[in-house]
Amino acid sequence: MANLINWFEIPVVNLDRAVNFYSAVFSYSSMHIMDLGDLKMAIFPMEGDGVGGALCMHESYIPGRDGAVIYLNANPDLSIPLSKIESSGGKVIMQKKQISPEVGYMALFLDSEGNRVALHSLK
Repeated sequence: MANLINWFEIPVVNLDRAVNFYSAVFSYSSMHIMDLGDLKMAIFPMEGDGVGGALCMHESYIPGRDGAVIYLNANPDLSIPLSKIESSGGKVIMQKKQISPEVGYMALFLDSEGNRVALHSLK
């Protein structure tokens, strides 16, 4: 059975600020920017056939902390990107905590645009 999630989009109001935030937190050297007229996207780096996603700026994309939560892969240890959240313009709202020994760890943060996002890692 294929993964249920095959793409995700994080709404932003300032694409440059959001690209800078996620690039700093995850140590990306670049994100591919697409300008589709009124929709602008920054594609997260991806390898292979995994789940892809993008930052999206459009009038119908409204950032917020009360909607769905996506979990971003922060392996091998989410402590590394979590330590960069606040210095990059975000806010940690739940520190690293263990879900279970088998599942690993999670943390929650608000990104530079006000979206509630989660990190997950096995240790």
